[in-house]
Amino acid sequence: MLISGASVAGPALAYWLGRYGFRPTVVEVAPALRGGGFAVDFRGAAQLDVLARMGVLGEIRRSGTGGGPMHFIDDQGRQLASLPPEFAGGDVEILRSELSRILYERSLCGGGLYGHGLYEHGSCGRSLNEHGPYGAAAGAAAPGAPPVTEYLFGDSVTSLTESEDGVRVTFERGAPRTFDLVVGADGLHSTVRRLAFGPEERFVSHLGYYVAGWDLPAAAPGGGVPADGVPVDGMPGGGVRGLADRPVGYGEPGRLMSAGRTARRTGEAGYAGEAFCVFAAAELTYDRRAPTAQKKLIAQAYAGAGWRTPELIETLWGARDLYFDAISRVDVPRWSAGRTVLLGDAAYGATVGGMGTGSAIVGAYVLAGELAAAGGDHRAAFARYERRLRPYVTRCQEGGRGVGEFLAPATREAMAARNAALNDPVAVAAMLAQGQDLAADIVLEDYPARCGGVAPSVTDGGGSIRGA
Repeated sequence: MLISGASVAGPALAYWLGRYGFRPTVVEVAPALRGGGFAVDFRGAAQLDVLARMGVLGEIRRSGTGGGPMHFIDDQGRQLASLPPEFAGGDVEILRSELSRILYERSLCGGGLYGHGLYEHGSCGRSLNEHGPYGAAAGAAAPGAPPVTEYLFGDSVTSLTESEDGVRVTFERGAPRTFDLVVGADGLHSTVRRLAFGPEERFVSHLGYYVAGWDLPAAAPGGGVPADGVPVDGMPGGGVRGLADRPVGYGEPGRLMSAGRTARRTGEAGYAGEAFCVFAAAELTYDRRAPTAQKKLIAQAYAGAGWRTPELIETLWGARDLYFDAISRVDVPRWSAGRTVLLGDAAYGATVGGMGTGSAIVGAYVLAGELAAAGGDHRAAFARYERRLRPYVTRCQEGGRGVGEFLAPATREAMAARNAALNDPVAVAAMLAQGQDLAADIVLEDYPARCGGVAPSVTDGGGSIRGA
């Protein structure tokens, strides 16, 4: 089975497939596991339960950002309102790059090991660096280990041709291969979805806002550009001093600029914090592979903005890890086509606020479980996967529909109303309850027990669902 995408959904699915005896191959266009990226969160019993069943909840808690509120401020730095930590960071929050690493490591060794505690004792054989997030491929198991996931970094799918026996896949760099099934877990701009279902514009809706984030370099002693703040295209790339331990967000109508430090990364060489911004705009035309052009769009959107915005935009030109995308929603009428199926953002994505990471983890659990339960009947498995999951992820997506307008209201009156609501304990409690309701709308079947896989304890590794 081929899985396209090695961020979150792909490795999570590979883990579960390995537990049930499948032999997945994961192809990833990036040459290595991606670094940087936003913090992502999990919320609600279903999402935490899946992490606990994987045996990773404890490690995710230990690797978490620590959460915390985000303070909305005026141009003098005075606090206007606060976004509670439960609202901003869910039940547990972790950097996306850390989450990807954890899931990648777990998927390499074969899911069947974990229920017996062998992973923790090193029976997997080799270390992370030997397996290839910094190389081209990974996947050889230690002697006596069960089959593991094969990873193909630095490659991508270029065509899919289905027959009665499988799907013939061609790659940009590797030789063609035939797989029984293909899973598109390759994100909002999925290549697999485009090849098997149709062009992106049929499925992805722009919600009127854009979001960006990048690491902020520390100011060099005496000022100037630090060693890791190399200017791009002759533009300045200076460092930043004096950021708060938790994010603060300065807003003007239709745009928000936020900056702060992640506690877990404090002390990291050259690190001052992260910038995060949201701005309103009609759909823009740009090349997703051209970061300099994207930086120019962001700089134009924040021209003339107050507070420390000019200083933060100055660091953008030297940023190597820019994330930039539209706040969008993905709606695919049917998630499968023949032997190809979509998972995570490729099927039901929401860029910000739609619980995309958590719903991808739940989706991976359900898809693998249904494939195992169906005994090889992919048509039955795909139908049950979609039937069980669609109501849940649709509700999760609804949570992201107004996130751009909430973070960057279009008028000063709307900004004042948002701040007033955040300063009202009753209104805040209602918003938090609504978020928990969205995240709780699914009952998970015990696929490991039903299909013969061995599941870890739900408190494995200190990972109590409630964090006790």
